[in-house]
Amino acid sequence: MSADALWCVVPAAGRGARFGAEKPKQYVELAGQPMLLWTLQRLAECPSIAGLMVVLASGDPYWPGFGSFGGKPVLTVVGGAERSSSVLMGLRALPPMIPDDAFVLVHDAARPCVRGADISRLVELGTIAGGALLASPLRDTLKLGDADACVVTTEPREARWRALTPQLFRRGELTVALLDASRDGVAVTDESMAMERLGHRPLLVEGAESNIKVTTTADLALAEFLLLRES
Repeated sequence: MSADALWCVVPAAGRGARFGAEKPKQYVELAGQPMLLWTLQRLAECPSIAGLMVVLASGDPYWPGFGSFGGKPVLTVVGGAERSSSVLMGLRALPPMIPDDAFVLVHDAARPCVRGADISRLVELGTIAGGALLASPLRDTLKLGDADACVVTTEPREARWRALTPQLFRRGELTVALLDASRDGVAVTDESMAMERLGHRPLLVEGAESNIKVTTTADLALAEFLLLRES
């Protein structure tokens, strides 16, 4: 672990309703173990990460109770109804030794295929830029549709990116940004969106397209293929 390694908040309090499983999707079996364990394993293996703050649903019966994982400390806290509130609770529950101006990472529990090299590059470039996120340039043709699912127009794809995680920001600045969005009733879908609202311009750091977010059963099959290919 590097001397300047950072803590990572992992929001894992969601129900994953779109996935349609009997249990939250982060606990659905993926290549022999719950998806969340794959995610934590990838994060713990990264030298850029010092510890993990896992944000859980109240009364989560599936959490195995880890106090450490892969030699890295693991802390937990109960999250909220929305991702943004869970991230906020995770930030607040970080060890007090982590000051407001320290950088922290936030990573989706449902992204088990993230690459350690991408995280390290994000940390290297993002700390210089003052904040950053992994992202992937849009390569497909982009269509704008109407209420009847008919094409209205073809949108330019130049300069368009798909936001990935981890995302990297200073603990204090991100806390303020999430609180501000909550007060204004704005449902932010990622940390960068909250920061953008306050005038920040996070750096886009290109990450591997294999860093998929598991949302459907088809995504789960693809994630299993990717994990087994790399093992």
